[in-house]
Amino acid sequence: MEDVKSITVAFTGHRTYQGEAEMELKQQLEALYERGFRRFLTGMAWGFDLAAGIAVVELKARYADVELVAVEPYPNFRLRFKGEDLALYDRVRDAADEVVQVCRSGSMQAYFRRNDYLTDNASVIVAWWNWLPKSGTEYTVKRARKRGLEVINLFPPIMPELF
Repeated sequence: MEDVKSITVAFTGHRTYQGEAEMELKQQLEALYERGFRRFLTGMAWGFDLAAGIAVVELKARYADVELVAVEPYPNFRLRFKGEDLALYDRVRDAADEVVQVCRSGSMQAYFRRNDYLTDNASVIVAWWNWLPKSGTEYTVKRARKRGLEVINLFPPIMPELF
């Protein structure tokens, strides 16, 4: 039986993401699929997480063996969304093969536990990290590196000495 972590990719990125790396993200997903990755985890936050989730939904439309997992920090996380973000959230969640909720209630700890789940259950992290400190994205990328995960950052390298 195949180790599921070895075929799993997780996403982390800033909520300020506005589609700047849409083509790179799609190309990276194709390349990861070619490398044998079939399971994709998204943390379901607006911005990069949902954009990555939508890109996986599109990948699933082409490849029947692609699996999408929606990793929510807590139940009713959906209530934090409105407008277009809510529509994207529902589209990703409805297409998910599995929904995981890591905490019972909302708190800052729930977000850290969600990010821990992503790094604990994947072997590759695809990020949209701008290298600024004190963000959930920085936390997740640094934790992934400490755990020996491959990190692919789609943000343009403005400070390569830090990455």
